[in-house]
Amino acid sequence: MEIKRNYTSNIVAFVYNIALVYVAYAICRIEYLLENWSLFSESFFRNSWTDILTGCWMFDTSAILYTNVIYAAFMLFPLHFKESKLWTSICKWMFVILNSIFIAINIIDSVYFQYTGRRTTMSVFSEFSNEGNMLSIIGTEFLRHWYLVFFAGVLFYGLYKLYVTPKGNIFFPDWKRLSQYYAIHFACFLLYIPLTICGMRGGATTAVRPITISNANQYVNRPAEAAVILNTPFSLIRTLTKKTFVNPQYFTKEELDRIYSPVHIYDEKCDSSLHASLKGHNVVVLIVESFGREYIGKYNERLEGGKYKGYAPFIDSLYEKSLSFDYTFCNGRKSIDGMPSILSSIPMFVEPFFLTPSSMNNVSGLAGELGKEGYYSAFFHGAENGSMGFQAFARATGFKDYFGRTEYNQDKRFDGDKDFDGTWAIWDEPFLQFYATKMSEMKEPFITAVFTASSHHPYVVPDEYKNIYKEEGNNVIHKCIRYTDHALKRFFETASKQPWFKNTLFVFTSDHTNLSDHPEYMTDLGGFGSPILFYDPSGTIKPERRHCIAQQIDIMPTVLSYLGYDKPFVAFGKNLLATSDKDTWAVNYNNGIYQYVKDDYLLQFDGTNVKAIYNIKDDWMLTKNLVSQHDARFKTMEKELKAIIQSYMERMTEDKLTAEQ
Repeated sequence: MEIKRNYTSNIVAFVYNIALVYVAYAICRIEYLLENWSLFSESFFRNSWTDILTGCWMFDTSAILYTNVIYAAFMLFPLHFKESKLWTSICKWMFVILNSIFIAINIIDSVYFQYTGRRTTMSVFSEFSNEGNMLSIIGTEFLRHWYLVFFAGVLFYGLYKLYVTPKGNIFFPDWKRLSQYYAIHFACFLLYIPLTICGMRGGATTAVRPITISNANQYVNRPAEAAVILNTPFSLIRTLTKKTFVNPQYFTKEELDRIYSPVHIYDEKCDSSLHASLKGHNVVVLIVESFGREYIGKYNERLEGGKYKGYAPFIDSLYEKSLSFDYTFCNGRKSIDGMPSILSSIPMFVEPFFLTPSSMNNVSGLAGELGKEGYYSAFFHGAENGSMGFQAFARATGFKDYFGRTEYNQDKRFDGDKDFDGTWAIWDEPFLQFYATKMSEMKEPFITAVFTASSHHPYVVPDEYKNIYKEEGNNVIHKCIRYTDHALKRFFETASKQPWFKNTLFVFTSDHTNLSDHPEYMTDLGGFGSPILFYDPSGTIKPERRHCIAQQIDIMPTVLSYLGYDKPFVAFGKNLLATSDKDTWAVNYNNGIYQYVKDDYLLQFDGTNVKAIYNIKDDWMLTKNLVSQHDARFKTMEKELKAIIQSYMERMTEDKLTAEQ
């Protein structure tokens, strides 16, 4: 096949050949779907075709650009000496061989999906590293699926036959032609670099971080269907440098179950007419960006010699009407850690759950469990739809609807252009009004969650508040905290006038902490200080402050207990309403160290050895390591922490994050 030969023929040929790979990937995806038709046919076509095509294009673009990066460099690098038949021949065989390998991987994985229910990741190599019969198994499968071998051969031949080779041996009779060549090729090469980076990342906006395999969930209704959106080269590349979860096998299964289990089973002894009356109560979860407990005066009565007032007067007032706790912690330090912890009771161990292959496991959460009871569910985030992977995770965990910046802009009652902060999302005040308004249009009972955005870098407030919320001290986030606190006050003013208000449990927390200017919040543990409040306008949960420990992963089991939920579910946290103060605990992971807090003590463990023990009641600054006093009570704490870690790792690697599995 020939194209017109000119000094830009290699650029034209490159674009054409890359387009061939897109076609090949699309054909492979159709084959993937047909090979597993019985697993997809019932529900796959209920998905939005716009979402499907968008997702497929995004993941294919990333994979194709990664796998053809060397080919692109050979073709586009501005060097006229490479315009020879030998060089173009090398480029052709490089293209055909590399892309044939990745096409073959896609096809092979269409068979392997039947056993795993997801796209293959790098963990497959460790999974079968000790198997000595893999060649025979692969040989058998080749025979069983001979038609796929033939199909692959056709695709390989198509790449070879349809490949466009630019004409080699181009001569430049004068410097003018030569300079023209370098000007064109250098410009194209410089343009290609940022386009490739954007394509690999999955987008170009500030709201987009590099997409991962979990992002595929936002384009389909079921986690299993995300395999169709993905492609196997992408799944392998994204997990290439990621540590996989490893079961430490501290205990036998029987021992583990005796020490700790994340499976929560309804206890009839705790049932009452009270719980029966609460069934049908709404649940509203407020996840406030970066709103660490350091900024809230009521959590810090002794800070600055008792003079500290904080920057959140409204939350202080809400605190007075809520169930609160002396020690409250987040389970991760990033936004992508907060959502799984709060809504699915999954802490961050080793890596953010979002970014691991286990994010493709079947997983539930508040929305998924309450959906079984007929609850409507919706997740709200004022940023660009798909930002931070929230939309994907919300859908994977059972939220029926997602309301982001797109939906806000479509609502004629609000001004999306005016209310956009110019960087991340809709300002908190108008978006929380949108949130309250949309809930008033929902059928009860409902479970909703909102993730705010304004108390975040670049730490600015709307123009109309710049003279109201000014810079305070040395911390640029303080004015943003005041603005978001005001936005929350306005939200509750609106919500309190709605008919659903008194029939609703409100849960307030933050995704993580942020900038700190008090040493108490700069310690290994202080950096995880997030507020947790349960506000119940019906008065069922009485306002009080308990001398105990609470963490984000406790929210899901506590809320389900409050509602008298009677089905088993998996949650790594505890039910605070049924746990005595001395038996509460918290866990998090900090740069290779597991931290376990219980009964006024912090134990730090590296997976093998206890590294430190502190009495946080008397030594919050963690200055006196008590590890030399590793007596019986600390050995019990170590055993409990090991059981939590092992249970987590087992369930992640064996896809057992729901009670049905």
